[in-house]
Amino acid sequence: MNEEVDLIIEETRDRMGKALEHLEHELARLRAGRATPVLLDGITVDYYGVNSPLTQVSNINTPDPKTILIQPWEKTMLGTIEKAIMAANIGLTPINNGEVIRINIPPLTEERRHQLVKQVRNEGETAKISVRNARKWANDELKQLLKDGLPEDMEKDAVEMVQEMTHDFNGKIEKVMAMKEKDVMTV
Repeated sequence: MNEEVDLIIEETRDRMGKALEHLEHELARLRAGRATPVLLDGITVDYYGVNSPLTQVSNINTPDPKTILIQPWEKTMLGTIEKAIMAANIGLTPINNGEVIRINIPPLTEERRHQLVKQVRNEGETAKISVRNARKWANDELKQLLKDGLPEDMEKDAVEMVQEMTHDFNGKIEKVMAMKEKDVMTV
């Protein structure tokens, strides 16, 4: 195949891969009634005048499926970490016992589970739109190459490859969504 066509195919695969990665990252942040350190991603604390991620000032564990345990490197950080978690407004209440901060993950209500499933589907749809945009971009680039003298059969083969890739990535997106929906609906 033509070198330019190969570049377009590779760029398209990369764009579709990023859409899938983004979906997995977003779904990992959804609280499915199970404790995971990912729930605290994005929370920063003031550490000697520097905004630092929680993971850089403490050890975060999940001793059981319903509890997150935060053990700061320095005990003086307990109050700061507690305030940062409250300020993050993620619906979790930290319990400070003077040694560690414990966060109990409440069980999800049926209504909340259905809301989360809707959110999973919205995230999945966004990922599929990104995949379709990557396909459209590739097809537009291939049409331009065709105008610039690329043989028609080469363009047709490349368009078919892009379509196969689109089906492949959409299938992967569906699998990721189904796993997360099952996770959310499991009591």
